[in-house]
Amino acid sequence: HKTPMGEEIGRATLALDLAASGRTTALISSGDVGIYGMATLVFELLARKPKPEWAEVEIEVIPGISAMQAAAARVGAPLAHDFCVISLSDLLTPWELIAKRIGLAGQGDFAIAFYNAVSNKRSWQLLQAREILLRYRAPETPVIVAFNVTRKGEQLTVTTLGELDPEPLNMLSLVIVGNSETRQAGKWVYTPRGYHTKPELTGT
Repeated sequence: HKTPMGEEIGRATLALDLAASGRTTALISSGDVGIYGMATLVFELLARKPKPEWAEVEIEVIPGISAMQAAAARVGAPLAHDFCVISLSDLLTPWELIAKRIGLAGQGDFAIAFYNAVSNKRSWQLLQAREILLRYRAPETPVIVAFNVTRKGEQLTVTTLGELDPEPLNMLSLVIVGNSETRQAGKWVYTPRGYHTKPELTGT
């Protein structure tokens, strides 16, 4: 069964109806179904608008690999320390709340994975996010821009926070911004966890 973008509620409802009718049903999302995926909508429907026949449906959430994990693995280990994940889409969340979260993540020195960085109708949110983070991070902070990760046409670019440009990005792009300790070593990007203080690495 195919459903267009924007019909997520209908898609989740159809999946529950099919499962309730006795059919084995898979509701598929790219990446991890529980990270900006369809899993939460299923549970919201069960909580807010349950049908009696849904009560007997057995549900199993199978974890996947999210784009941020795949992109991080491609370039090294930029998410090796504390990090957070923020969607820049204001379709379901007010921009004021998104901006607040970005600011607090900047203050807390979290590495950040940005989903929905831009779309055909908007690119200003990524520019705003960059400006907010530049209050707390150096312009030289490493940034990974990933496109179509694990798919045909995959592209990854390492740039800096100061040079981050939303122009070539689209909805299939993911942006990872390092924290104040994130480093680039050749083709690799990593965020130290504190092992550099150990005698084995300091030589003392």
